[in-house]
Amino acid sequence: MSEDDEYGTDAVDSGGGAERTFAPLPPPPGRGFATSWWGRAWLQALEDTALDGQQLKKGRRLAREGGVGAVSVRPGRITAVVRDRDGTGHRSDVLLQELGDEAWDRFLDMAVERAGHIAALLDREMPPHLVEDAAGAGVDLLPGIGDLEPECTCGTWDHCPHSGALCYQVARLLDEDPFVLLLLRGRGERRLLDELQVRSAARAVRGAEGDAPEDAAGEAYGVPADEAFAAGSILPPLPVPPPVPEEPGLPPSLDTEAGPPSGIDPAALEVLAADSAVRAHRMLLEALAPGHGRQPVPAELTPEQDAVRMAADARPEPWIAKRLAEGSGRPRADLGAAVSAWRYGGVAALAVLDEEWDPDADSLARARARLAAAWEGERPQVRAARAHWTVAGADVQLRYDRDGRWWPYRKERGRWVPAGPADDDPASALAGASAGG
Repeated sequence: MSEDDEYGTDAVDSGGGAERTFAPLPPPPGRGFATSWWGRAWLQALEDTALDGQQLKKGRRLAREGGVGAVSVRPGRITAVVRDRDGTGHRSDVLLQELGDEAWDRFLDMAVERAGHIAALLDREMPPHLVEDAAGAGVDLLPGIGDLEPECTCGTWDHCPHSGALCYQVARLLDEDPFVLLLLRGRGERRLLDELQVRSAARAVRGAEGDAPEDAAGEAYGVPADEAFAAGSILPPLPVPPPVPEEPGLPPSLDTEAGPPSGIDPAALEVLAADSAVRAHRMLLEALAPGHGRQPVPAELTPEQDAVRMAADARPEPWIAKRLAEGSGRPRADLGAAVSAWRYGGVAALAVLDEEWDPDADSLARARARLAAAWEGERPQVRAARAHWTVAGADVQLRYDRDGRWWPYRKERGRWVPAGPADDDPASALAGASAGG
């Protein structure tokens, strides 16, 4: 860290583990530097280690006056630039031995045995019984006499005012977050919680399989309900979701030197992959739209409907369109009308294209009344055949659906094809069809 790099709160991943950088802290209120018992234990180790108490007093004064810059914490080392009263900056480091893999295994096994330890850490606390249980497992979390080893560019071999000021500042960080100490001992918060989650899950599986231990009285082993509840939430909150891509991703290319297995069509697979990307992108946008949770779950498409949907979305090559027409149960010449219907109204529009129905007397009366009221002057002459209303002398038609909506159609090359989306007003629907859709 350079002398000018004094600000920042980023957490980065260096090869051996996480590194956290804390911005300079304001002067501490009151006389003390640590309020938690573990923060005071940290300072006790410092004061028991230093040979010159006057140097520590100077360091405490530097920390109180804001002489400590941004503090970097990583496994085995804390670092900061500490400035004297005249503004001279010195890089100061304090080293603490990392715990080995075997020691971490013992600590993790101990922690999952009592979910209260996990709950305390998540509350940013380090209760005495956690430290005592860790010590019982042969793991010393807090430093002892001689464990805090100083290095400083001022050249002092013992704790100098700069390393002392850094330790006083770190005590304040420990007050807020004991994971700072665990990172210094070799495990970042995320890695530690991930490992606890894995061990907790494995322990739960063993218990479900009947391998849970029993106590000396032969009673079933268990944990208090509050500890079990805490064990289910040891992972930190999820990160903020990334922004939605502006367009679907590109599918992988299957054009390789190796030939495909028998019965596999790489080109068809590429079409399916591209279709999946489009659908996933659309579903993501819908899921993030306001009110999505109150929308009904759409009905699952039939294979025939899905073939039409793919033809509408993918705009495939002719040979793919032929296969999709077969999948839709339609002649190739009829697939175009089905695709147009889908683009205008999805499943509902496809049903209007395919089915013919006879409106009941009430529906027929409502349809006639709406037709009569749709034009102020002379209305077009229409011939009704079931739910199809064809304009006399024009290749234009309205189709009335079961929900009371009107769908415009035009005759092209002897076939009726969809000409626009549905409309509640028959005059508007007819105007759209007459104008060319």
